[in-house]
Amino acid sequence: MTDQGKLREGVRRVAVNAGDAGSLAAVACGHVESGDDSAQQPAPPPGRFWHGKSLAQMSAAEWESLCDGCGRCCLVKLEDDDTGEVYTTDVACRLLDCETCRCSDYDNRFDKVADCLKIDLDAVENLSWLPPTCAYRLIDEGKDLYWWHHLVSGSRETVHLAGISVRGRVLSEDDVEIEDLPERIVDWPTQ
Repeated sequence: MTDQGKLREGVRRVAVNAGDAGSLAAVACGHVESGDDSAQQPAPPPGRFWHGKSLAQMSAAEWESLCDGCGRCCLVKLEDDDTGEVYTTDVACRLLDCETCRCSDYDNRFDKVADCLKIDLDAVENLSWLPPTCAYRLIDEGKDLYWWHHLVSGSRETVHLAGISVRGRVLSEDDVEIEDLPERIVDWPTQ
């Protein structure tokens, strides 16, 4: 368990959202503005393109389609200044729609959230806090996608039905005082 007092003194937000895929010139997170996302996202590529391709070999549409829409990367994280250990809270970025698990202002997220983090190939390889269920992490580790991933199941709802997403388990950061964040640390997003 963490030393809550220590975190309270050194509370620091380290990441709350996903973003443009740097060198891949793609978007790593499937979050789109609220509403009909079919017109705003490229159609997922046909077939199981992730078999036999590395993340670096994927097209922009393939990269984009890998995001399962769980919302876990959009949770507020705290880092202990002394140890560097990162803790995940059940508090979501203020732009995350906690019901749909999509960013409510994806196009302007970097202007509105100073610590919104780009998820690119380098981030996938270096961020220890990416969930073990994250498609980017799984593919990078040479593993297959889970049954509930929309590219396998054919439905974006299965991530919620399987209990993987943050739906129903988080509060918006607009509803939580920053000094209360250490009491909001949870283990489930990293499992």
